[in-house]
Amino acid sequence: MGVDALKAGLPGYAEDVSRNLRSTIEESPLTPAQLWGTALACAVAARNPVVLREIAAEAAGHLAPEQTEAAKGAATIMAMTNVYYRAKHMLDEEYQSIHGRLRMQLVARPGVPKVDFELWCLAVSAINGCEVCLESHEKKLRAAGIGPDQVNEALRIAAVVHAAAVAYDAQSALA
Repeated sequence: MGVDALKAGLPGYAEDVSRNLRSTIEESPLTPAQLWGTALACAVAARNPVVLREIAAEAAGHLAPEQTEAAKGAATIMAMTNVYYRAKHMLDEEYQSIHGRLRMQLVARPGVPKVDFELWCLAVSAINGCEVCLESHEKKLRAAGIGPDQVNEALRIAAVVHAAAVAYDAQSALA
């Protein structure tokens, strides 16, 4: 179970994804909580059941229950805010001053170190393609002392987990 099972199930055309999946996780400069929280949040955001189950299974050995819940929470709160802020960003300037009235208590009190939660939100925002949220979370991370290498690592994890989900979705659709 876990990343090895994901790699084994990837089709031949996704060999680069398979190689990157393991190396991204094995060679990460992130803390285990940051790494596995990012991977789990991205698996939730990527929406493929196989990828989510396998990453969740392996993440369970590295995350406390509150970290697991916060990572899943990061993915779900970003599912809401990424759509909203990405759409506002694309519209006329007059929309920028309208308050969203969206509840986001989890962002204020995630129950885990704020920097970890911000990293997970950044990675999910990359998958969801929200420039506004990416910039906001990156700014908060940099202000908290997180360097570009760590931010880049979260983006790498997002890219590889998402690519694995795309490959699994393609195989399922073509089966």
